Amino acid sequence: MSRAGLTAADAGLVACHACGLVMPAGSAHDGCRRCRAPVHQRKPDSLQRTTALVLAAATLYIPANVFPIMTVVSFGKGQSDTILSGVVAFIDAGMYPLAMLVLFASIIVPMLKLVGLTFLLISVHRRSRWRPRDRTVLYRVVEYVGRWSMIDVFVISLLAALVQLGSIATIVPGIGATSFAAVVVITMFAAASFDPRLIWDVMEEES
Repeated sequence: MSRAGLTAADAGLVACHACGLVMPAGSAHDGCRRCRAPVHQRKPDSLQRTTALVLAAATLYIPANVFPIMTVVSFGKGQSDTILSGVVAFIDAGMYPLAMLVLFASIIVPMLKLVGLTFLLISVHRRSRWRPRDRTVLYRVVEYVGRWSMIDVFVISLLAALVQLGSIATIVPGIGATSFAAVVVITMFAAASFDPRLIWDVMEEES
């Protein structure tokens, strides 16, 4: 076998996903001895779950960027903005740092997350041996940056709470905001459901 060292499976050990307790695999049939969470050598149906979630997020990514993310109603007149038109408005107003922040967090990061997860899924499906350490790092990056994609939702929530001036001005979240929030949440679930140990399983098999 091609091995970098002894694995937990070789040693007959398994780790709890919830609390991290390491225990003999034979004693984990009834769950974790410390927190009682279900214990598995690998996350059940990891590839199927992650694939379904990535497809759902990719589908919602389109309306998240096409439909208005918010509508500002002022003196009875409404103006709708998508994420991209909001970025353009920030640029026109000379607010370049904020425009770049929204562009990066709301358009680029979700897209890169979807591309990264898709790449990881394809590589595992194809049982690729290509750079497992780099692919593991990619997974950790995708998992970490997910929380920063919610900046648009936070901004809209803050504005909607502050700019409620009756007949003068009102900010109403649009369907784009709902779709965008769904994309962020679903990709977070997708990253959590993917088991990065599957990347290394093929490296432990006989060549």
